[in-house]
Amino acid sequence: MGSKYQFTMNTSKDSFIKGRIKGGYYAIKGFFLLLKQEASIKVQAGISILIIIAGFYYHISSTEWMIQILAIGLVMGVEGLNTAIEEIADFIHPEHHPKIGLVKDLSAGAVFFTALAAIIIACIIYIPKL
Repeated sequence: MGSKYQFTMNTSKDSFIKGRIKGGYYAIKGFFLLLKQEASIKVQAGISILIIIAGFYYHISSTEWMIQILAIGLVMGVEGLNTAIEEIADFIHPEHHPKIGLVKDLSAGAVFFTALAAIIIACIIYIPKL
């Protein structure tokens, strides 16, 4: 009985690791799908590159880098979630429906909120350096 339990644990551990590797693959796949298919992500990625270049140009501090990268990641992540919510909403109810419209507006509002916070962060970091 002891060896069977040990065998089960090893299989479970192997399965867990394989599951994490598969999950990582799907995450990377989703990342590239967003960059390839979503115009808003392309715009935000372009703005992010410009902001990163500005960070090197103005020699921002380590703390400013951390906050800037966090803001970029937050905006891009929320945009990805917004895209997923819109896809699910369109799948569930392809025709126009007020409740689906509300869900889409709310998720777009979350993107706007994080983008606004990122703009404020950029202003706090860069306006004093101009």
